[in-house]
Amino acid sequence: RCLIEPSINSTRISIRMKQEDSDPIETILCRKFLRFLMQRAEDYVVMRRVPLEGYSISFLITDKHLERLPKRRIVDFIVHFMEEADKEISEMKISMNA
Repeated sequence: RCLIEPSINSTRISIRMKQEDSDPIETILCRKFLRFLMQRAEDYVVMRRVPLEGYSISFLITDKHLERLPKRRIVDFIVHFMEEADKEISEMKISMNA
């Protein structure tokens, strides 16, 4: 699930990861992993520390981000970030079950 909220000088993108709807181990791993990443939000430039209620993670893209970075790079970052987060959570679940 994804919510895109545009405004005059920014856009907030909120995403609910599929792990949140699956088994309890994946839910716990997803929350812990995303909480770990959100504590380091300043390293990721567009990530928000607190997601919108009902979503796993939120990104805030302002006009200043678009002045410094190409739009394509921001979109690629978000897509790559979500793919890697999903992959990392799956690997953690597999290593727990092993």
